[in-house]
Amino acid sequence: MTYETLRYEVDDDGILTLTLDRPDQMNSFTVTMAHELVHAFTTASGDDEVRAVVVTGAGKAFCAGMDLTSEGNVFGLDESLQPTMQDMYERLDDPVIYEGVRDTGGLVTLAIFNCTKPVIGAINGAAVGIGATMTCAMDIRLASEKARIGFVFAKIGITPEACSTWFLPRIVGISQALEWVYAADILTAEEAREGGLVKTIHPAEELLEAAYAVARKFTKNRSPVSTALTRQMMYRNSAAPHPLKAHRVDSLSMFYTSTADGKEGVASFLEKRDPEFESRASQMPPFYPW
Repeated sequence: MTYETLRYEVDDDGILTLTLDRPDQMNSFTVTMAHELVHAFTTASGDDEVRAVVVTGAGKAFCAGMDLTSEGNVFGLDESLQPTMQDMYERLDDPVIYEGVRDTGGLVTLAIFNCTKPVIGAINGAAVGIGATMTCAMDIRLASEKARIGFVFAKIGITPEACSTWFLPRIVGISQALEWVYAADILTAEEAREGGLVKTIHPAEELLEAAYAVARKFTKNRSPVSTALTRQMMYRNSAAPHPLKAHRVDSLSMFYTSTADGKEGVASFLEKRDPEFESRASQMPPFYPW
C-alpha cells in the first residue's frame, strides 16, 4: 500500500521505521493518518520480515495533535447520529458506527495493542493530544531533548481518547495521569521522564539510533513467537482480575513454546552457541489470542 501520511521502511535487521510524514503540518493527525496507521501496524504484525517497530515523526514534530483545520467535525465524526452504549457493544464494526462514531485514535492504539512486534516510540518533538496518547500503547518511549508532550484535552473541552484512560494510568499511576490530564500542561522531556512516561532522553541527532539499539536488543537471538506471546500476555494478563487467568495462559504458552523454539533454545544453551529460531509470528499457537 502507498501511504499519504506515513513512511514505512524496513532495514536489514528487520526493524520497521514508521514515520509520521506531514512535516509541514507538524505531522498533525487526520482520519487518513488514522486508517493508514491501522493498516501499517496490522501489516507489520503479519509480516515476518518485521521484528520490531520504531515510530517517529518527520521534521521537527512527532505529532502536534489532531488537524483542527478540517471542515465540519474536526475529529471526523458524524454529528447526525445519536449513538448509545448499546451501539458500542452490538454495532461496533457496523460501518455507520465505525466511520461516524468510533474514536480514530482508539482505532490506532488498538492496532498497536494487537501488534505481535515490540513497538518503540522515538518522540522527536511536539507530541500533543493524540500525538501523546498514541505513544501510550507503545512498549517503551524514548524522547529527544526537544520533545514536548501534552495531554491537552481539557483546554478544548474534550476528554482523553485513544484508550489512554486504560494505558496511561498503567504506565505512570492514576494520580500522575489525572494531574497531567487535569492541568493539560505541556511537559518537557525531563518532566515526562520524571513522571515515568519516557524511559530516556537523547540529543535529537542520537534519538533514532538509541531507539534502534533498543529494538535490536529485543529482537537479536529472540524467538518471534516467544516475543509476540510475551507482549500480549503482559498487556492482557496485567488487566485480568485474578492471577488464575494468567496461569491458564502461561500454561498453554509454556507448553507450545517448549515444544517448538524452546527445544532450540535449550540446545543452543547447552552447546554454547547462538540459537537459530524458526518460528514465525504470523503462525501463532492455536490458543492465541485466547
